[in-house]
Amino acid sequence: MRKSLLFLILVFLSSNLFAQEQIVSELNFSGLKKTKENSLRRLLKTKVDGNYDSLLVAKDIERLKRLPSIANATYELSEEGGKVKLLYKVEENFTIIPGLRIATANDGSFAYRVSVFEFNLLGNNQLLGAFYEKNVFNSYGAFWEHPFLFSDKVGIGLNYQNVTTQEPVFFEEGDKNYRFNSEMFEGNILLNLDFNNEIELGAIYAKEQYLFEEDNQLPNRPTSLQADKLTYKGVYRYVDLDIDYQYFDGITSEFTGQYVNFLNGDAPGQEFLNSFLSLRNDFIYYKKIKSRGNWATRLRLAAAFGNDDSPFAPFILDNQLNIRGVGNTVDRGTAAIVLNTEYRHTLYEKGWFVVQGNAFIDAGTWRKPGEDFSQLFDGSATRLYPGVGFRLTHKRIFNAVFRLDYGFGIGSEATNGIVFGIGQYF
Repeated sequence: MRKSLLFLILVFLSSNLFAQEQIVSELNFSGLKKTKENSLRRLLKTKVDGNYDSLLVAKDIERLKRLPSIANATYELSEEGGKVKLLYKVEENFTIIPGLRIATANDGSFAYRVSVFEFNLLGNNQLLGAFYEKNVFNSYGAFWEHPFLFSDKVGIGLNYQNVTTQEPVFFEEGDKNYRFNSEMFEGNILLNLDFNNEIELGAIYAKEQYLFEEDNQLPNRPTSLQADKLTYKGVYRYVDLDIDYQYFDGITSEFTGQYVNFLNGDAPGQEFLNSFLSLRNDFIYYKKIKSRGNWATRLRLAAAFGNDDSPFAPFILDNQLNIRGVGNTVDRGTAAIVLNTEYRHTLYEKGWFVVQGNAFIDAGTWRKPGEDFSQLFDGSATRLYPGVGFRLTHKRIFNAVFRLDYGFGIGSEATNGIVFGIGQYF
């Protein structure tokens, strides 16, 4: 008797649950101007004539907000006759973005980079852009990326760059500048596995040349090096973010692995350009604090294997990359641990305009070429830079964050400096 009663209760509950399933009869968008509706529909997991799932709709909203074309997204729900009508309300970003970066080159001259990028080409979130840079020498490049070319999961990216710079190389006998030129072609396959996981697989073919001027030559060191190299690249990203305009809450993790294979092993000076494996992981944690605060922390771990003694180490200590205030291309290393943490606070917000103040601490340690991994922990190559800055943000232009920071170096030989850029530091 008890078993029969239990069975009847289970049947009643299950039938009641199934009866409560609602079908999505309509799915519409409002607020679209440039973005094509069909390009958004193919990304959504909620489909017309499918079951309504509030958790799935919430994920769809977050996916929309991660697109460069979308500034914000919400939804409205209406029920009629056991069916559901969904309206996704979208605020679009302005996505044609000019860029300007200014700095002091390694020879003390004025350096700048100008660029323009369209992040919503043809209304389906394609990227097309180009840059020109003057950093002692001239450089330029062009980029195209369609993350959803073949489906909502598979896309492609291509770019070409011809970069010429003057950079320091750190030999035992002293630091010398050299002229570096790299002409490179890159192709990537972009895989969106699911809502949180992405993979990027690609290859880079580059022709590189290193030329030392007469007044920068060192005894028993090559005056020039030439190399063709093929780099195999893999990137894995985990993204679990809640985005509300300038506020982020959640985590991201990006692992990048590269195998760099130099193809002309008999070229002069090739002993300094060994093939090597490079591994790097960036873990970022965001936490929204009350109504106006945002805490952000990035931990970067990096290591290279196979080029331990080469002065052309792959990881660079630089203002724009890891430690604000340290200077431009200050040092190179074959391993690194970097921690950046900052608190951002909204001081003023009205309509589309936001002013944020921030306080940060950047700290890092490097393993120099030829040294053991223990150097990462002995304090001999450690930098510590606290600082303050501000942000000016346009809420409806993609990545339109004007950033200015000032880092104060701690230590007897530390420097101070201003760092200017577009977009949040991380």
